[in-house]
Amino acid sequence: MIKFRKDSFKESFGHSKDLNEDEYILWLEEKVQEFPDGFLLLKKENEYIGQIELTIKKYKNRIVGYINLYYLTKPYRGKGYAEEMHTYALSYFENNGLEEYHLRVSPTNRRAIKFYQKNGLEKINEEHEGKVIRMRGYL
Repeated sequence: MIKFRKDSFKESFGHSKDLNEDEYILWLEEKVQEFPDGFLLLKKENEYIGQIELTIKKYKNRIVGYINLYYLTKPYRGKGYAEEMHTYALSYFENNGLEEYHLRVSPTNRRAIKFYQKNGLEKINEEHEGKVIRMRGYL
């Protein structure tokens, strides 16, 4: 959902001006076809509360799982849903024969970084002139 992606940009970068909605929709349509079990909307009591976007990519001559997005609406943050999302992602990557997975996060998104570190991910480098941190985890 565009609304969730836009809010994730605002949470991470303070604005969503860099999100090209048309490009995002085209990318989403393509990736949902390629990785149908990697794209989920989370629903609770007839309300959409979050979104997961998982893909598989090549990184430095290795095939890795990639978490494009974990997103929860504000009322559902800090209530254990992120752990459920992460468990799903690990299972998804394991079912696809992967041993390593990555994600990128804004260095200002301290809450997310703390969550990722708690779940065993480590910073491996900064990208896009320091706008994002690439983190890596192992299964």
